[in-house]
Amino acid sequence: MASLSVRTPDGKVRSVPLLKRITSIGRGTDNDVQLDDPAVPDSAIHVLFDGSRYQVGSLGATFQINGKKRDSHVLASQDIIRVGSSELTFSREDASAARPPPLSALTPTPDMPTSDESHTAEIPGLPGRELVMLRRLTTFSERLLGSYDLEKLLESLMDEVIEVTRADKGFLILMESNEPRVKVARNISRENIEDAVEKLSDSIISKVVKDQKPLIIADAIDAPEFKASESVVNLKVHSVMCVPLTHKGELFGLIYVGNDRLVNRFEPKSLDMLTIFAAQASLILHNALLVNELKLDNTELRKKLEDQRYGDIVGACQGMRDVYKRIDKIALTDISVLITGETGTGKELIAREIHRHSPRTKGPFITINCGAIPENLLESELFGHVKGAFTGAVATRPGKFQAAIGGTLFLDEIGEMPLQLQVKLLRALQEKVVYKVGDNRGEAVDIRVVAATNKILEEEVKKNTFREDLYYRLNVVTLKLPPLRERGEDVIVLGKFFLQKYSKEFGSKVKGFTPAATVAMKKYSWPGNIRELENRLKKAVVLADKPLLGSDDLDLKPENLEPIMPLLQAKEEFQKRYINEVLARNNGNRTKTAKDLGVDPRTIFRHLEKLEAEKTGKPLPPEEEELM
Repeated sequence: MASLSVRTPDGKVRSVPLLKRITSIGRGTDNDVQLDDPAVPDSAIHVLFDGSRYQVGSLGATFQINGKKRDSHVLASQDIIRVGSSELTFSREDASAARPPPLSALTPTPDMPTSDESHTAEIPGLPGRELVMLRRLTTFSERLLGSYDLEKLLESLMDEVIEVTRADKGFLILMESNEPRVKVARNISRENIEDAVEKLSDSIISKVVKDQKPLIIADAIDAPEFKASESVVNLKVHSVMCVPLTHKGELFGLIYVGNDRLVNRFEPKSLDMLTIFAAQASLILHNALLVNELKLDNTELRKKLEDQRYGDIVGACQGMRDVYKRIDKIALTDISVLITGETGTGKELIAREIHRHSPRTKGPFITINCGAIPENLLESELFGHVKGAFTGAVATRPGKFQAAIGGTLFLDEIGEMPLQLQVKLLRALQEKVVYKVGDNRGEAVDIRVVAATNKILEEEVKKNTFREDLYYRLNVVTLKLPPLRERGEDVIVLGKFFLQKYSKEFGSKVKGFTPAATVAMKKYSWPGNIRELENRLKKAVVLADKPLLGSDDLDLKPENLEPIMPLLQAKEEFQKRYINEVLARNNGNRTKTAKDLGVDPRTIFRHLEKLEAEKTGKPLPPEEEELM
């Protein structure tokens, strides 16, 4: 037999067998288990037996299971329930002979009576009215579990509540931005009530929102607390019950039922049953609301993706919009394009969009990574080779240039190409003729070349690791891709795009992100950019066992986030970057830079001196530091 070992603050311990299908627990004398504990409310928790398992739920009180806060919990033997200052230890032994009948015995069938007087003798000690309400709770819960059509679900909930409480109207109120909003208003005829807000007492609602406790009023017009309320007087409110809907201790809604024709319509036990009903429905309702929110979120995401994508590229920050505008202008020509940006920013996708929007779209798009192929093989990969040109060349083979005829050749990581090969590439671009390795006969190629690099080629030219003439041949137009950390809301849109993609691919139940995860995604610097975001999400979708990904699932722990720098330091960093950008725009002309920025030329000189000091490690003279 299942039982509770009850230990109250005074040290007394007693064992209480769980004989009823619903066992109420609280400080009030009408509870099945009364707790002599001032920290426990009159109606605190209940234990529900469904024929096979015992589940504890809240009647408005906060409780813990084995030291952790819970709203509801399926009990296992030796679980410790803590409510107020009391401890209740659950234990269960084989008691099949004493077990109450299964739920199927309580579920109405078409030939079963459903009046309040039916089944009054099925469970000893359970009055007929409570049994009917329990039966309705059970059958309604089964229906809720199978439905996430939010509108029908909420209307069905209120119709059941009105019927089991004998009210003539009922309202479901949900919290939006911490304000109560009427979502469903129904009458006894299962019809929607027009002008629902005008039929409610805001003073009664405010009290339940504030106290987060169930409330029953026999006659609001005569109640000392409410008889002066304008809404109560104007509406001539009589009998009212109002109970909170909570999830993990947080209020997310209310159930309000009333009867304006009769006083004393509702009994205290009706409030207890409505509270139990609300406690059981809260989790299912919360899940339904979450699913509905995710549906809306996915609908909004699809719309955003339509509005915020360019071909296969997702994102609509200003930096990316500028890139799209340039693609529209240059794609129709055969002009050479150099795409720059950090690793993982999507340079190949940009190259594909240039090809897709060009007259060459029906031709091939050929990619070669100049940094991934050994130097001795790269020439053969680019231009092809003839049979016998080198050891292992057993047949004549065309290269990437020949494969791209009529289309586009994308030279990725062009900054990694060896100097010796850069000469041959320059010749091929200038003459539009290529020579296979081992062959002295040229072959004309009609291609467009798009190159990409994560290096700053101007600096490579200065270091003599990249040919200046090749740089200018490739860099007729530059497309600079912004890093992910500078793309604002794009990181969330991209995150949701990848989440949808991989949830579908791997059959995962993951549907979205927690608020903490979205904040962490915006704060993180994403050194690997979009590629890193995609890989983290792919891993999280595979390993997660919850519908919402948290920051831990993405390995975005506080210690991994970019530290917040003091405002003064942030200003200095911005000023340094901005002066460097204007200097670069003016080709290093200090006087023009000072004029453009509206500062004394000495400010620019001191800025450059400070940069030089940082490079060499030599400190500035004290007087120079003061001027900075």
